[in-house]
Amino acid sequence: MRVIIVDDEPLARAVLREHLGAHADVDIVGECANGFEAVKAIAEQAPDLVFLDIQMPKLDGFEVVELAGAKTHYVFVTAYDQFALRAFDVHALDYLLKPFTRERLAQALAHARARLAAPAAATQGEAAMRALVSDAQARHQPMERVLIRDGARVQVIPVARIDYIEAQDDYVAICSEGRQWLKNQRMAELESQLDPQAFLRVHRSYIVNLGTIARIEPTGKDGHCAVLKSGARIPISRSGYQKVRDLMR
Repeated sequence: MRVIIVDDEPLARAVLREHLGAHADVDIVGECANGFEAVKAIAEQAPDLVFLDIQMPKLDGFEVVELAGAKTHYVFVTAYDQFALRAFDVHALDYLLKPFTRERLAQALAHARARLAAPAAATQGEAAMRALVSDAQARHQPMERVLIRDGARVQVIPVARIDYIEAQDDYVAICSEGRQWLKNQRMAELESQLDPQAFLRVHRSYIVNLGTIARIEPTGKDGHCAVLKSGARIPISRSGYQKVRDLMR
């Protein structure tokens, strides 16, 4: 089993390297100290399994998975269980809470071996992660930035700078400060990751940053639109208008 270790703390990498050394079938083919290194190493080495820290500089663990893709399997390693919900959403193989024991690491490796041997098999790691998810639901944190591939580059857009988001077939258009980027993601998935106190789905095809709304104007019989500070005009559905009214009370 070809493995890459990703963690910004040298001591954490050393501990994991030592524990993995006890397993004869594990071949560590790379170690990375940040997310950008990890994306590059995963593309070059095509490992079977990545032990991936979540909180790291430059790119976090979830952003690494988004950019590197799901061809490999991931075990998230973190000191915080509030990320379990998102880990399950991205189909992580397992979720290790620091400090973990050798026995718990062995369970994660056994889970990985079983999945590699029979990809469709449901195993104990998924049950363990579901248990963590139930505890993490109340602490689920909205994302703070959006990553978008722009050719060979990666655009990092702070969520606070997004004006609105528009659904376009299988993509969403992220509109920020007069520019627009296309991202291959479902509207409902992106909506679930945003802060509901700051972003509102005002129409089937539009999510608006409430802080960018200058005013609401009527448009014909029972119709309304949001006029943003940038001058953009966003249609508001009947249900969306009711949501806006409820928030403004």
